[in-house]
Amino acid sequence: MSVNIEDKVVILTGASSGIGEGTAKELIENGAKLVLAARREDRLKELTNEIKENGGEAIYKVTDVTSREQMEDLAQTALEHYGKIDVLVNNAGLMPLSFMNKLKVDEWDKMIDVNIKGVLYGVAAVLPSMREKQSGQIINISSVAGHTVGPGMSVYSGTKHAVRVITEGLRQEEALAESNIRTTIISPGMVETELPQTITDDDILQSMNSTEFTPIKPKDIASTIRYAIEQPQEVAINEILVRPTAQQG
Repeated sequence: MSVNIEDKVVILTGASSGIGEGTAKELIENGAKLVLAARREDRLKELTNEIKENGGEAIYKVTDVTSREQMEDLAQTALEHYGKIDVLVNNAGLMPLSFMNKLKVDEWDKMIDVNIKGVLYGVAAVLPSMREKQSGQIINISSVAGHTVGPGMSVYSGTKHAVRVITEGLRQEEALAESNIRTTIISPGMVETELPQTITDDDILQSMNSTEFTPIKPKDIASTIRYAIEQPQEVAINEILVRPTAQQG
């Protein structure tokens, strides 16, 4: 158990797999109370039941982060059930990489909706209650791609750079307001998740399949999220990059 995590109420989006699922298990081990959100109810129900069977506290709500109403309902569910929101982890994201000349405009739109608007809707849903109680933490999952760009990554990198800029702007505003709200940007490198399954560009898939280094595990990012949360109130871990040791870009 971590003293600074125990009994904290954490909303976690994208909780049904990958980094989200790994983070749920990491935080439960450290005494957090979770509100799990994703679109796949079967996965959410299975994870919630597993947590409860092991003595943890968790509820879930099927949520599409691209809907402002559903994100507001998610925050309201947390407040009604637990009475507070201590942490939001904006983890939901899409990564359908493609070369721009393939004109996969629908995929661009989806990335903008999930990766940018989803983060904004999450912030809008929790910020009023956090300001009211004068404490809280918003953790936004960006990417190493938010720091750099390469062929096939233009739109994805753009969305993840936006996450970084939005989070840094929020940090400055909340510091100015003296609200005691902490912000954290976590930028993973290549992680072993389901994200590559959203890629439909065969040329991108072929280049990814030729990658020689081993991706890191979701639990490695989960432990980074735990580290950011467990710091004392007066300490804000504002940004962390986590790559496989052998990853160059």
